Amino acid sequence: MEEERAYLKVVESGSLKGAGEHLGLDPSVVSRRIASLEDRLGVQLLHRSTRGSRPTDAGQRYYEGLRQIVDNLDALEANVAGRGEVPHGILRVTAPLEFGARFVVPVLDEVAQAAPELEVDIQLGSGFVDLDAAGIDVAIRIGTLRDSALRARRLGSVPRVLVTSPDYLKTHGLPKSHEDLVNHAFIGYRRSGPVFRTSFKLDGRSVDVELPIPFTVNSMAAIVELVRQGRGLHFGPLWAFDEFIQSGELVRILPEYELPSYPLHAVYTPRTFVPAKIRVFIDAMVEHIGKHETLR
Repeated sequence: MEEERAYLKVVESGSLKGAGEHLGLDPSVVSRRIASLEDRLGVQLLHRSTRGSRPTDAGQRYYEGLRQIVDNLDALEANVAGRGEVPHGILRVTAPLEFGARFVVPVLDEVAQAAPELEVDIQLGSGFVDLDAAGIDVAIRIGTLRDSALRARRLGSVPRVLVTSPDYLKTHGLPKSHEDLVNHAFIGYRRSGPVFRTSFKLDGRSVDVELPIPFTVNSMAAIVELVRQGRGLHFGPLWAFDEFIQSGELVRILPEYELPSYPLHAVYTPRTFVPAKIRVFIDAMVEHIGKHETLR
């Protein structure tokens, strides 16, 4: 499997040099192994340039399948050798930017400190990624999961609140019901269309609302600052606003209306033997999330 493992490292590092550094080999040795693999398969796997190496279409398909095979093989060997409970190798995780920085990175740090044989690679961003194509072990996802063949473990949920600043209320007045919201300015997270659609529950009945969103941004940190500056209202996660609500810097609007929470999951590719690095990390996430009052 030397040629195959070398190929995986080239794709994941983006260069022969990067793969060589990880494997402890000269780049020329890595290059010969890739060339031998391409000769055996009869297909070009990599586009090579002075800037690095990236997979061809065939190379990408080969990488996705090979990554699963090697992961399963590593997990099987660890299980047979009695190392099935010891996290090792590289744990690749993706998570939403601000949520990941606040809730996921600390867990990964704890897991890595307790497992000397484990390396961690976390990618933070707002978009969903293809786990197989990106070589990701675990994705932390907020919201309703799309139908897929991925396995998922529920970590908790993300309660939402409607908030604004006292200064905004002084200028624009306090909404007394959901019907008043159409007269107010809203700041949205990303743009999914010209209007924002959501639903409340009031006295057990569902209330649907559609609101114009003239200002959208894909950064929760930026939204928090805009709301604090009195630019408008926002439907957002409680964890992002709780400290400002507690201090009185922000105000919850229509607290008698119940907003649906977003489900929170860890998802991963199904495999016969789930590696210890995945199981230990997800178990740690469940425990960590359970300690936070703003997540339930």
